[in-house]
Amino acid sequence: MSEQHQSGQPPGHETRDVSFRAVMIGGVAIGLAVGGLVVAADMLFPQKSLDRLLKPPFPVVAEPRLQSDPVADMAAFAAHEEHVLNSFGWTDKSRGIGHIPIDQAMQEIAREGIPGWPADERAAP
Repeated sequence: MSEQHQSGQPPGHETRDVSFRAVMIGGVAIGLAVGGLVVAADMLFPQKSLDRLLKPPFPVVAEPRLQSDPVADMAAFAAHEEHVLNSFGWTDKSRGIGHIPIDQAMQEIAREGIPGWPADERAAP
């Protein structure tokens, strides 16, 4: 059965487990530790002195360029790449490097082969 409180005092917390003095000392220790960390952070990262070094006007950071229409951008990119693959042009005119249409390049490679590339003995005439 349940125990009945025999003394005439109402039930309360047990004072012998934690003393008021220990709670106060712990609170002061935590407060000092937090205060010490704040002072240490202020010494390690002196934001006030850094703010004094920066003089207006401050540099303007460019906003990110966002795609307003990704589908149209991709279509334009694919059309440009298709045009480059199917046209003549210069890749680097100063060094004399150009490009030819991809179909013509594949036909020339199939007909002439690649110089220095090992040939397949079965395909040789």
